[in-house]
Amino acid sequence: MEPQLEHTVADGVATVVISNPAKRNAMTAAMWRALPPLLDELAADREVRALVLTGAGPTFCAGADISSLRAPGPGEDPRSLAVGAEEALAAFPKPTLAAVRGHCVGGGCQLATACDLRFAEEGASFGITPARLGIVYASSSTRRLTALVGPATAKYLLFSAELIDSARALRTGLVDEVLPVGELDKRVAEFTRVLTARSQLTQAAAKEFANGRTDRDAYWTEQARGSGDTEEGVAAFLERRVPRFGWTASG
Repeated sequence: MEPQLEHTVADGVATVVISNPAKRNAMTAAMWRALPPLLDELAADREVRALVLTGAGPTFCAGADISSLRAPGPGEDPRSLAVGAEEALAAFPKPTLAAVRGHCVGGGCQLATACDLRFAEEGASFGITPARLGIVYASSSTRRLTALVGPATAKYLLFSAELIDSARALRTGLVDEVLPVGELDKRVAEFTRVLTARSQLTQAAAKEFANGRTDRDAYWTEQARGSGDTEEGVAAFLERRVPRFGWTASG
């Protein structure tokens, strides 16, 4: 099977699967290149209300396929491919969740940290490994990691290139939940049902604010005023029914 990014959309959730089983789902140059346009397509789909990123089989992603990155396209910087994919994932306008089994290393961890949330199965391991290769980790990636886990843990991971287990990842804030073996898919399905039932208006504004954007307060005030979501949410609460929010992140 050729290395590829597979995707499905069901019940408002887009699932993107990193599939390169022969190399523990390592990302090839073509896969890095394919991720931003795929995310653009899914962001524009009004049916998509949340996105899950995961790996095929028992591994999330073992990083970049170094052999493929030795022969990038004309004028391409191999490292910029990973950063471009990471930034596209971080900018996805709807909630994103990385569902992690097995190894989540190097570029795989880079992708996981670009998601809004990370759920892991017990036994998963995490590491950021540029120090093993003499690579300068991108400043944007370093800042995102540091914002997530704090300077001390970021330095530990980057200086040592050592792997940490799921318990330490949870303790340091690298992941949000750790599930027993066999329970990850069930929990992800349960949680994404919660996400798809909530107001996309609230989620989209909260995502921008939490990511540090400071120039869109007036925009979101105007969006809220014209959306009807607040009125619908209050009415549904008083009538003890499920709200039917109308605002969508794709316009």
